[in-house]
Amino acid sequence: MAGHTPPSLSNTGSEPTSRRAAEYVRMSTEHQKYSTENQSDAIRAYAEERGFELVRTYADAGKSGLRLEGREALQQLIQDVEAGTADFDVILVYDVSRWGRFQDADESAYYEYICRRAGKQVEYCAEQFENDGSAIATIVKGVKRAMAGEYSRELSTKVFAGQCRLIELGYRQGGPAGYGLRRVLVDERGDIKAELKRGEQKSLQTDRVILAPGPDEEVQTVRWIYGRFLKKGRSESEIAAELNERGILTDLGRLWTRATVQQILTNEKYIGNNVYNRRSFKLKRKRVANGPEMWIRSEGAFEAIIQPREFQKVQAVIAARNRRFSDDEMLGRLTRLFQRHGYISGLVIDEAGGMPSSGAYAHRFGSLLRAYSLVGFAPDRDYRDVEINRMLRLFHGDAVERVLGEITRLGGAVDRNPVTDLLTINNEFTASVVVSRCRETRGGGLRWKIRFDISLAPDITIAIRMDRANKKALDYYLLPQFEMRSKPLGLAEENGLMLDAFRFETLDFLFEMARRVPVSEVVPW
Repeated sequence: MAGHTPPSLSNTGSEPTSRRAAEYVRMSTEHQKYSTENQSDAIRAYAEERGFELVRTYADAGKSGLRLEGREALQQLIQDVEAGTADFDVILVYDVSRWGRFQDADESAYYEYICRRAGKQVEYCAEQFENDGSAIATIVKGVKRAMAGEYSRELSTKVFAGQCRLIELGYRQGGPAGYGLRRVLVDERGDIKAELKRGEQKSLQTDRVILAPGPDEEVQTVRWIYGRFLKKGRSESEIAAELNERGILTDLGRLWTRATVQQILTNEKYIGNNVYNRRSFKLKRKRVANGPEMWIRSEGAFEAIIQPREFQKVQAVIAARNRRFSDDEMLGRLTRLFQRHGYISGLVIDEAGGMPSSGAYAHRFGSLLRAYSLVGFAPDRDYRDVEINRMLRLFHGDAVERVLGEITRLGGAVDRNPVTDLLTINNEFTASVVVSRCRETRGGGLRWKIRFDISLAPDITIAIRMDRANKKALDYYLLPQFEMRSKPLGLAEENGLMLDAFRFETLDFLFEMARRVPVSEVVPW
């Protein structure tokens, strides 16, 4: 407990004046001592000893302290302080780490400065220093902030090392099993206990999860996919179409797509390998795709349903098909194709053997039209709108798949209507994904139109605004149903607070809404 200071006296100098205080408590997944109840008990004892009257509580339960995003209570506290509506003089926090384990110590100091600038003192009840602005307090507090951030970094490293060790031992770390496979729970001796259904998680710390072959009909379908690709030379899209015609659904009960077929053809778990760290999302930073040299793998960890030699043949075919060409080589092949046919189109490019895809030309040279011009081909009509619309349709499909995959990876459940693409998330709300093309005005301004799926009446419309070139997402609007309109919603670059309040740089907010947190991550045991 910090040192004692007497309560302030009234003007008469005879009776103490009670100062109004608010408490801020936060618990993530750490030790029991950091439960919000234990923090609150310590804060109330501190307040009683100092003569503070607790009038407000701000509590973030089950929240990481790495950044401000997602900590609604701390955001509200700062907002109340800045708006001048805070009816207290002091903010009581258990210790420096509860204020936050910000990776930049200056960020922690900045939020405290906002409070102090508004006349609200922050006091840390369990620290051995008085937060009085003295040189000693400033130095100690700076060290404590750095230590709080370093604790998270060390913990992240230890957790990652532990996960890698479990991968090397052949145990599965998170994520659904996938079509043709099932997650199986084993005890510390390796004895099978039960099959885990979708969404179920292990409850005992000593238990582990492995992958095992699923039902025979699914295993045979996986082998059939490999056979069609290798022996019949079918593309992923053709295989998906055949599966849909036969009435076979994915493990999520959805229609097959090129992406779902490709996932089966390229994932090493089908030959029994356990692979981890393909993507990183450490300390709440941006998700990144790691190169193969950073992957952690254990070969032969599970029972294989595809022979390794067959799998390697598939990878060789895909690698040859996707081999990167130089600019000159791509243009040379396009020139020869033009000379052979007398014209070029996306369909002609995609159907020609030994050619990069039309999408590869558009990506490499900025657009198909620019690639055409470089080989001397001028279409007899303007295909620009047709080309952009085609690319946006492809982008829309990829965006829906990304939402499905990310929510599923985070433990949520998503049901996709195969006809309308309406998403039902966790059986709690529906969402529709729309892509808004960017158009440039004569004055150089940018405009977008968002067309709502009124007939579907989704609870949320995920509107993706494309960038100026219509190649990638600029930002996202998560528009609730009450913002939907029968006519397209026109957007400019700036749209005022009423609309831009729904604007986000990424879809992380949506994913956090849909994320399912295991009880063990929220309740301290």
